[in-house]
Amino acid sequence: MKPLRIAISALVLAAAGAAAFFTLDLQAKLGLGPEDDTTLVLYGNVDIRQVELGFRVSGRIAEMPFEEGDTVHAGELLATLDRRPYEDDFRLAAAEVAIEDANVEKLEAGTRPAEIEQARALVAERQATLIYAEAQVERHEGLVDGGAVSREAYDDAVASLGEARARLNSSQKALDLALEGFRSEDKAAGHAELDAAMARKAVAETALADTELHAPASGTILSRVREPGAIVAEGETVYTLSLDRPVWVRAYVPEPELGLIHPGQTALVVIESRPDRPYTAQIGFISPVAEFTPKSVETTELRTDLVYRLRIVIEDVDQGLRQGMPVTVRIPDARADGPG
Repeated sequence: MKPLRIAISALVLAAAGAAAFFTLDLQAKLGLGPEDDTTLVLYGNVDIRQVELGFRVSGRIAEMPFEEGDTVHAGELLATLDRRPYEDDFRLAAAEVAIEDANVEKLEAGTRPAEIEQARALVAERQATLIYAEAQVERHEGLVDGGAVSREAYDDAVASLGEARARLNSSQKALDLALEGFRSEDKAAGHAELDAAMARKAVAETALADTELHAPASGTILSRVREPGAIVAEGETVYTLSLDRPVWVRAYVPEPELGLIHPGQTALVVIESRPDRPYTAQIGFISPVAEFTPKSVETTELRTDLVYRLRIVIEDVDQGLRQGMPVTVRIPDARADGPG
């Protein structure tokens, strides 16, 4: 029995040694080993951006095909409103544009040739009337003194002459206006009304497009707030979306070690569930303002010290990261390299 026990003990010791060698070798490769004095170790939490999604217009929800936990891609249709009211508004705006466009064409084309000819004919008619009235007055002038024509008849002829001159003057001005066409002010007003109608059409078109809700980026549906058939106001949340990217870690560095790091520096992010497979990351932001260590940093020796907030962007993102997850950030060779 004694030789068997000795053999078993030897095997156990050999296995423990091999495991220790493997662990130390892996830690050395990843810069995770406690014996590595050049690695800067920080603590933080995963920070994943979330978006409250809603329509830019109000209406009745027609479709919501996604459920909580579903993965969506950028640009994918997430929900739609009843389009009918907005389609009616768009058709009305399009008809107003057509009306104003026709009005502008009329103003630019000027008076029709037939209308000009009609005005000329009226001028010619009233010129003939004037000639007749002038002849009547001349005839009455020679007869009124001899008593062959009454004074009343003469006065009537003079009045008819004045009326004929006025009518000719009016028709001549109408012909001049017909030849000149519409005023520049009328044309400018017509173009302005057309521009306003086109703007109303663009607003209606935008509102119609806003009856569709698309994913702004790839991510996971966290919550489905409303259901089809519900009436929602503009901006009211219908989905909450957790974005796949960017994913970063919010960490803090003590003031004495601030000079050891710089933006763009490589870091390793370690989570408790897979300590042997750290995430590759980069330091993306260092706050210029000092603050007291927040309570979320679970290192008692740091809680009363001034620190600077970091944003560490994770590059190889996967589903193993969750919002608020505590992580350990290791920056290899930070103490060896010093500030970048």
